[in-house]
Amino acid sequence: MTRALITGATAGLGRSFADALAARGHSLVLVARTQDRLAQVATEITGRYGVAVDVLPADLADREQVDAVARRLADPDHPVEVLVNNAGFGVKEGFLSDSVADEQRLIDVLVTAVMRLSHAALPGMVARGSGQLINVSSVAGWITGSTYSAAKAWVTVFTEGVAGDLAGTGVSATAVCPGFVRTEFHQRAEMNMAGVPEWMWLSADDVVAAALRDADRGKVVSVAGRQYEALSLAAQYLPRPLVRRMGSRRRGSGGGDRA
Repeated sequence: MTRALITGATAGLGRSFADALAARGHSLVLVARTQDRLAQVATEITGRYGVAVDVLPADLADREQVDAVARRLADPDHPVEVLVNNAGFGVKEGFLSDSVADEQRLIDVLVTAVMRLSHAALPGMVARGSGQLINVSSVAGWITGSTYSAAKAWVTVFTEGVAGDLAGTGVSATAVCPGFVRTEFHQRAEMNMAGVPEWMWLSADDVVAAALRDADRGKVVSVAGRQYEALSLAAQYLPRPLVRRMGSRRRGSGGGDRA
């Protein structure tokens, strides 16, 4: 039985990835901060799909705890064939209003943890000649949304670079770039999303289904939803001054994106 490790696995896209991968027959290692919630999700998934589920509580803003997850990924006796770097969060305040501690935590989780966990998992996958790295990014990485957008831009470009390094190894790397997804993300960040039109919202299950389908095909960037395929193309090819103006209006409206 193959094994998948998912960070941020107890809610939102992470929980959808856990369900989808368990339905495929993967055993799971679920990573999140809260032991009780991890245990509850593990029990639910085992009961529903009959797969083995291990839990690994970790705060990915803490370097020692990140390293504990990295050691689990590098363990040759319990190989991980699929790594989903999903953990993330957003901040409500703009860069000038937010604390530097919150900004640093954002980078620790969205950038540093993704790099360190990918680096821990990939050598074993390459040695075995198979595996999938799935990094949850965001369409926010193509616009100017301060530290969050910059972090997601890094995730996408990092994944594209790793995919090039992996060519011919049998291992794939996919950056998943959703738009607005109905999860706990915005509520936890206390973001007011009342102004977002209905047509812009996606379901977590649809995003995950598209992500796994694209990863199976070896696609490097996965964008779910035709509306976001169009918006992503526009954001990438519009003149940058126009993209910056769009980003300024977005920050003024108090919007946010899925981590």
